[in-house]
Amino acid sequence: MITINGKDIATDPEGYLANLDEWSEDVALHLAEADQTTLTEEHWRILNFIRNYFHEYGVAPNLRVLQKTLKEAFGDEIGDKKYLFTLFPYSPAKQGARYAGMPKPTGCV
Repeated sequence: MITINGKDIATDPEGYLANLDEWSEDVALHLAEADQTTLTEEHWRILNFIRNYFHEYGVAPNLRVLQKTLKEAFGDEIGDKKYLFTLFPYSPAKQGARYAGMPKPTGCV
């Protein structure tokens, strides 16, 4: 459970939202702050991409899919694994999905 602007928001034990409709940018900021991460414009590009991917396909992309689709959308630099790990050191797919308010991706991380 996290509290954002006085509202309690249920999470699972790993910090993923129990109700995806409760996501907001404030939720993302709170989750990132708890990981001692400051979200930059570069982070937001990836988070918005993950959210859009989920809304289109109904699943959060795993790391392999995230890399491939980011490369297709933005080029090799943005889809580079090392670059993604500089933004999301715990796991670009898992950490990104959590901040984006999406469910935990399945498959490879």
